[in-house]
Amino acid sequence: MNQLNFDINFFVDNIWQKKPIVIKKGIRDFNDPISPEELAGLAMESDVASRVVVTKGDDWEIVHGPFEDYETFGEQGWQLLVQAANHWHEASTNFTEAFRFLPDWRFDDLMVSFAAVNGGVGPHIDNYDVFIIQGSGKRHWKVGNKGKHKPRHNDPQSALVEDFSPIIDETLEPGDILYIPPGFPHSGTTLENSMSYSLGYRAPSQQELFNDLADFLMDNELGKQRYESTIKATGKGAVGRSEQVDLMQLISDFVNTPENHQAALGTLLSKNRFELDISPDDSIEAEDIISSINDGCDFTRIGGLKVLCLEQDCKRRLFVDGESYSFNQTSEEILAYLSDHLVLENDWLKEQVKDNELLDFLTQMFQLGYVYTHDT
Repeated sequence: MNQLNFDINFFVDNIWQKKPIVIKKGIRDFNDPISPEELAGLAMESDVASRVVVTKGDDWEIVHGPFEDYETFGEQGWQLLVQAANHWHEASTNFTEAFRFLPDWRFDDLMVSFAAVNGGVGPHIDNYDVFIIQGSGKRHWKVGNKGKHKPRHNDPQSALVEDFSPIIDETLEPGDILYIPPGFPHSGTTLENSMSYSLGYRAPSQQELFNDLADFLMDNELGKQRYESTIKATGKGAVGRSEQVDLMQLISDFVNTPENHQAALGTLLSKNRFELDISPDDSIEAEDIISSINDGCDFTRIGGLKVLCLEQDCKRRLFVDGESYSFNQTSEEILAYLSDHLVLENDWLKEQVKDNELLDFLTQMFQLGYVYTHDT
């Protein structure tokens, strides 16, 4: 496994969400977890989100996958990007584990790209944190400071911005890491045919939280308490200040009640934005789970699956890909193990197999295609 070669505590305390930085040899002796050919094969699949960005002078054209071939793009000036490669490729999944010093709920996906010489996506600004790890080849990166940056060609619909003055101007080589917080414009140009790996960390906006909370209320028939008041209006067309406060308090009372907001947050934060590589199998039964454990198997999560628990949750439960799973007897220590570990080791499984609630949960996970067996 690739090991990080920098002070994680210093990074979290002094760099994270504060400023961009280049970490030379952030991963020593770096090896690409996926080849260009494997990446090209993933981008041919209809379930995999992919695109090619073609450089055209001072502009860029986006072509969305899936792709049948790549000959039309030529030998220079294009870049293939595959979203959520960690959902579909086991070695790419393993690669992301080194970055789990940041909480799982913030991790969005691993985007892997192959860029031909002079390929790039143009200067742009992301609204999420990103680590860009250089694989084979070399790419030149520029990062600007935060500020008011004009959209490319004054097009408000464009995701691109006009050129900027760089505060970082570096060529990345294999194992180098570029970290960029939200709001900093950046642009990369390929000097040699290159592989690069972008780990995105996303937090919801107020708009997204309100939208998802509204969906949660409607889906679960919650939030039906109506405003009640005996206060007389201050005028025929007026909404009194105290009434304004009381109306907003109705919202505040709901979201500040743990029984309400914890269920909504667990649902929202555990849901994946991209498709998962699942193979459901309703025929699996508890006896099959016990047999696999007795055979010495480990149980491994599929790539990208989020299994979350909430600290000081008012109920004993786990959230898995937007669904809640309740427990009555299973200990919080066991739930923490389930949420923290991507691989449930056989020795641990043998110790816990008599827990019927846990066995039922694992059976459901196998039936849904969220877990698979690994021989030890």
